[in-house]
Parts: sequence; structure tokens; C-alpha cells
Amino acid sequence: MEKKPHFVRREFLPREVPYISLALLLAAVLLLNALLYLYLNKFYSSLGRVETDPGLCPFGHFKFGAVKNCSPWLSCEAINREVRKLKCVGEGAVKKVFLSEWKEKKVVLSQLTNAELKEDFLHGLKMLKALQSKHVVRLLGYCEQQFTILTEYHPLGSLRGLNETLHIPKYKGMNTWHRRLMLAIDYVSVIRYLHSSPLGTLVMCDSNDLDKVLSQYLLTSDFHVLVNDLDALPLVNRSAGRLVKCGHRELRGEFVAPEQRWPYGEDVPFEDDLMPPYDEKTDIWKIPDVSNFFLGHVEGSDIVRLHLFDIHAACKKKDPAERPSAQEVLDTYRKVLTLLIREAAMPGTREML
Repeated sequence: MEKKPHFVRREFLPREVPYISLALLLAAVLLLNALLYLYLNKFYSSLGRVETDPGLCPFGHFKFGAVKNCSPWLSCEAINREVRKLKCVGEGAVKKVFLSEWKEKKVVLSQLTNAELKEDFLHGLKMLKALQSKHVVRLLGYCEQQFTILTEYHPLGSLRGLNETLHIPKYKGMNTWHRRLMLAIDYVSVIRYLHSSPLGTLVMCDSNDLDKVLSQYLLTSDFHVLVNDLDALPLVNRSAGRLVKCGHRELRGEFVAPEQRWPYGEDVPFEDDLMPPYDEKTDIWKIPDVSNFFLGHVEGSDIVRLHLFDIHAACKKKDPAERPSAQEVLDTYRKVLTLLIREAAMPGTREML
């Protein structure tokens, strides 16, 4: 009897294997996408600095550390009796700042140093009380009569020391494009919050150069950004025709927005009364410069800058009306983070498909 040729199995097997491999690859991609979705959900809820924080206390109260219950803001009497100054850690035009201790916890005591600037000091206190959120340093108490404010202590200090902090062995693992971009997202989230705050559209006026901007923000121990200094935070009210001017002196340099500079040339002496007011888009102009500082020069940071090129170019439009809103900038930053995390999680997937 003649034997039948055994070629059927050999003919179909090579065709079946690629289909199985492709199916497995697609399944892996779907699984990675699901894991990425869960990760980003967690990121935006825990790291995205959402305003609605169940850990926040009712107005006039605070809690921090491992304490579960909310306590009322400390009064003049309580501050004088229970808070002990340890050392001076900073001094600006408006106030002097002391590292202090309250019930064995480190806190920060700020006191007015220049009586002529008491209105600025009280304005900062008013903003601090009204804007308590995940974006703002926690208020623990105050004494208007003695021009004193008590706030939570953050040992890593202001953002001016970010690069030095990231070179400390304990924090070197944080020195990545991913973590740096998250800090930039935090910063833009603060600007977005101020532009749509419960009080209305607020402009961050203490921002005439990069060093000044960085000094207004704190770096928390879990690597988030909080705004700390709210002394110069005027309100824009377009419906009432109210715009702002950041101070009464001439502003110079490329860091400040074009509309903040004297528009009448060198031949005309600066006069505050002739200086046109402006709106919150001055904050948008400064975002690319601040974000460039955040991104630093680590591996991958240039790729992030490339993805942010268009939105940063829009932020630098000479006409303020053509610049994006803080919300639009924040949305773009988040999309770029999502895209880059996906590419990092699935390198080469596009070519394989």
C-alpha cells in the first residue's frame, strides 16, 4: 500500500505560530494599557494635587502628621504660650521666619519685620486662610495683633534648593525625568488653582525672576510642590474691569511678560500711573522657564522638552490673549506624562505590531 505524504502538519504550523504570537502580543499590550490606566488613575488622585482632599479639616481647623483629629487654629494666647522659637531660618522684605517647636513638632513662625508693609502681611494671611487646599502650605494659627503666622514645617525648604536636594544620596533615586515632570505638573496645578480659586482669578506677583518664583514654593518630603508665600496675590476681575499691576516699580528682563515691561521706550521716564495693567496671563508666560528648571539635565529631560515645545511656544506668545490657560497647559503636561510612561512601559511595541 502506498504511504500518504506527511506534509499537512508542516504546511499549517508555520502559519499558525505568527498568529498565536500576535495574539499574545496584543494581549500583553492590552494588559499593560490596563495597568497603565490604573497607575495613572492613582497618580492623578494622589499626586495630581486635587483640591478635594478628604484629609482637609473644616475652615478654621488643621491637622498634620499622624494626628487624626482636627484642631482649631492656634490663637495669640496659644502661640505665645505653646510655641518656642528655635532659630531664624530666613528673612524677606515683609517678614522674618523662625524654625520653631509646638508640642514637640517642628513648625514655622513668621513675624512682620517692616511696619510699613503690614498691609502686605495681612493680605498674605487673608489669602492663606481662604486658600487652604492641597496646593497651599498648611496654616496652624495666627495672631493679627502681633503680626504672627504659624505654618507647617517642610524640612526640604523652598524649591531653590531642589537640585541640591536631588544630589543627596537619600534622594538620588528621585532625580529622573519622570519625577521632575511630576513636580512641574504640581507647579502648573498651583497656578491653575490660583487662576480659578474660591476668591476668583489671582495673579502670582512675587515672580519677577526665577529665583524669586522658586522662593515662593516649598518642596515637601514626599516630593510635591506647595505655594508658601501669598503676600502679593492681587485679584483680576474682568467683569468689573479690574486688572492688576505687580508693584509700583519698573520691571525689566525677559523673565517677566512683555505686558509687564514699560511700553513707552527708554526716552520716556517710568511713571506708575502711566503703566498699563494686565491679567493672569503673565503667570503663563513664566511657566516654560520654571518648568525648564524643574526638568533639569537628567536622562530623558530633553525628550520631555521636545514634547512640551508647542505648548511652551504658545505660552510665550507676545499677545496675552493668545496664550493658553493654566488648565490647557496642565492638560498638555498630563498628556505628555501619560504618553511617555506608556512608551517607557512598552518600548518597541509599535515596531513589533
